[in-house]
Amino acid sequence: MRLIRIFPDDSKFRFTRWRALSFPFSAAISVLTLVLFLTVGLNFGIDFTGGTLIEMQAKAGHADIGAVREAAHSFEVGEVEAQEFGQGGQISLRFRTQPGGEQAQSALVSRARETFEKDFEIRRVETVGPRVSGELVQSGTLGVVLSIVAVLGYLWFRFELNLAIGAVIGTLHDIVLTVGFFLITQEEFNMTSIAAILTIVGYSLNETVVVFDRTRELLRKYKNLPTEELLDLSINHTMSRTVMTATTTALSLLALVLFGGQAIQGFANVMLFGVVICTYSAIFVSSPMLIYLGVTTSTRAAADDKADAAAKAASLSKPGAA
Repeated sequence: MRLIRIFPDDSKFRFTRWRALSFPFSAAISVLTLVLFLTVGLNFGIDFTGGTLIEMQAKAGHADIGAVREAAHSFEVGEVEAQEFGQGGQISLRFRTQPGGEQAQSALVSRARETFEKDFEIRRVETVGPRVSGELVQSGTLGVVLSIVAVLGYLWFRFELNLAIGAVIGTLHDIVLTVGFFLITQEEFNMTSIAAILTIVGYSLNETVVVFDRTRELLRKYKNLPTEELLDLSINHTMSRTVMTATTTALSLLALVLFGGQAIQGFANVMLFGVVICTYSAIFVSSPMLIYLGVTTSTRAAADDKADAAAKAASLSKPGAA
């Protein structure tokens, strides 16, 4: 039985020539990310800023989110987030940390109970203080940094120097553009966002390793092929797998975005963006970058000839060698 091929095995698309567009595009987005990070900043959620979360269930089975939001804003306690989640009149209210410490937070919770308990069942009240939120920021940042260091270390030992540097650049590129997504869209950045970033790092690593493994194989096989043609060949050889993986993952995430509800929509949005960016990066950023990192078929051929000569000399130097 013949297997279905989404992308032809004998395709000869010249992907590397698009680096004239992909490199400036990625550089522009990276610069924009840096500017927004320094000027606008991330939209930190209650996990990092501290505050109070109240989850309620409408007794009537449905709720007027507009009326709830208006009532919450009438408290005049600063920014308030009111969102529906799940089904059947479930609403979450998020209040920022109030001046006055725990006493002010407790007064806010009491006022919210008095206002909404007639029409709603208060199911959950969670307060995160400034100290706890600061510890979460430190722990989350440390977790991301250590994970990235571990991934980069793996890439360094997994490939030769030039290929490893290309893989590292590709992974960092995906992280920067993911942070740019948070800055541009002002999607709430919380502990779930950190989980999304770490998942994207893993996906990026997977995409890059697949393409670079084929590149390394072809470097050994075609020692006289021009470097650009060899890189295009490695991308074309792995394109069916890349398209199938990206398509199935994106369809699953799209279902979560459309039908998953408010509770996981933020995570799904970031992951869907990450899949697109990682696929784009593996094809149009990481692989063409090898051209500028000195990965050439002639260099590989010289290295292989040198290794063969050294092995032959070692075998002849052994006692009893003919």
